[in-house]
Amino acid sequence: MKHYSIQLLILLFCSGFVFAQDQVSPGAKHEGKTLLLGGTAHLGNGDVIQDAAIGYENGVITFVGSSLKAKSADYDEVIDTKGKHIYPGFITANSTLGLQEIGAVRATRDQYEIGTFRPNVRAIIAFNTESDITPTVRSNGVLIGQITPRGGVISGSSGIAQFDAWNWEDAAMEMTDGVHMNWPRMHHLHTQQGKPVIELRKTYEQQLHEIQRFFRESKAYSKGNGAIKDLKYEAMRGLFDGELCLYVHANDYKQLVEAVQLKRDFEIPRMCIVGGYDSWMAADLLRDNKVSVMLYRTHELPDYDEDDVNLPYKLPKLLSDEGVLFCLQNSGDMEQMGTRNLPFYAGTAVAYGLTYEQAVMSITLNAAKILGIDDRVGSLEVGKQATIVVSDGDALDMRTNNIVFACITGRVIDLDNRHKLLYRKYRSKYQ
Repeated sequence: MKHYSIQLLILLFCSGFVFAQDQVSPGAKHEGKTLLLGGTAHLGNGDVIQDAAIGYENGVITFVGSSLKAKSADYDEVIDTKGKHIYPGFITANSTLGLQEIGAVRATRDQYEIGTFRPNVRAIIAFNTESDITPTVRSNGVLIGQITPRGGVISGSSGIAQFDAWNWEDAAMEMTDGVHMNWPRMHHLHTQQGKPVIELRKTYEQQLHEIQRFFRESKAYSKGNGAIKDLKYEAMRGLFDGELCLYVHANDYKQLVEAVQLKRDFEIPRMCIVGGYDSWMAADLLRDNKVSVMLYRTHELPDYDEDDVNLPYKLPKLLSDEGVLFCLQNSGDMEQMGTRNLPFYAGTAVAYGLTYEQAVMSITLNAAKILGIDDRVGSLEVGKQATIVVSDGDALDMRTNNIVFACITGRVIDLDNRHKLLYRKYRSKYQ
């Protein structure tokens, strides 16, 4: 038995060593001046420039305009992007990327903690920069993510990471950007005499009372002198002065109405609905109360038999028409590896009514606005970080998406990943 155990350990060690050879170091700090010349630039703010020039120096964008106005001689490096498409780096919101590697292995699931109200739990410190999944995601242009905890009533606090770093400290753009709350389910479905019946959950009022009590205590604490520290209430303090956003995970119409009422009752400046399947029904309420939405992913079937079969595809268009600030996200089954499909969700929204540039905004500037990082990333504008992706074809179309260049704050990142490695390996065998 010991003999086989030693063999297994040797095998695991060797396989780990082999894969370690495939790991690449983060990109070197950008120095000097670089110019992307000749491509079609989708700025992320709704504008597009044909035959564009994007210049950046020491990781910061210094020029955005027509290639005719750019002086190539002023740059240390000129990259020809003629015939290609240039975008801001795509941003994935409400993600557990880097928190879970293999769902069937408990030791790799770091998105859950014990407890019901735990706003002091910070997800960013568990972010694994060595995840095998992350390189497959950034190969499709997703360079930044909101790393989010799961479970409980208040899951914890999310942080924002860029996807090319040595460790979580280097990856962190924001240690904490908001607190995540799962709104309790209001109804349950059962059959009575062979017919489906929807009834109010008996525990709902009690759960709502507990939430309101926790927020009352948290707000009272935030007005104190801070002589006595309570970690849970301390983590809630930023919600009441607008420093942090309250992310409410909810889908049903009545849940959305109750969540907005909570915002009013406790005068919470920033709130975002995560999921928002019924958000199109409450669009006026959300817009008037300045509540944004991280939208239910488009590649899904409807939740209810009576819904339009195309409803998930049309939700972005419905919210856009009502003036609700929204972005796309990918929570759900197999969400870590599925994050690479984020640009294709935006492409589906184009097929169902959004303009192309609105779709680009839904995974760039809109996401940055909701996360509170739009002063740094989310669009190609002078003064912002040079976090950029270049695709041979349309990056929102799975048939033509081919990211050939990407940089984070000007640092050129390696776009190789394990999928590509295995493809090359077996192509050489069967070609």
